[in-house]
Amino acid sequence: MKSAERRSQRDYTLAFKLSVVSQVEKGDMTYKQAQTRYGIQGRSTVLVWLRKHGTQDWHNMGLRKNLNLAMSQEPLPLTPEQRIKELEKQLKIANEKAQLFEAIVNVIRDDFGIAIPKKHLGKSLSTKKRLK
Repeated sequence: MKSAERRSQRDYTLAFKLSVVSQVEKGDMTYKQAQTRYGIQGRSTVLVWLRKHGTQDWHNMGLRKNLNLAMSQEPLPLTPEQRIKELEKQLKIANEKAQLFEAIVNVIRDDFGIAIPKKHLGKSLSTKKRLK
């Protein structure tokens, strides 16, 4: 019966390491899933690659033993693409709300005959009170 051959980090090409790092940083898989999928034997090998070749802060990932410690740290800033997606979602929700409110105003006006005046932009309520 043959025993499994141990591999060192030198056996992995730089291209392979960068590929694994890229997949983990994109969120396609966790570093532990990458270890399993590619048969990487060392428990911290992928973490070492992430620290050395990655663009995110992976220095403390292998040392976290407490979930509270992980939760207390501030999240990494969003990439421009992530920020754009977040803002697009917010804009979509805001537009849907505006359409809903406009439909409600139309129903109140058409079905009940109640006119709802629009608030003029630029004039706040406190300004109107001061003028009186």
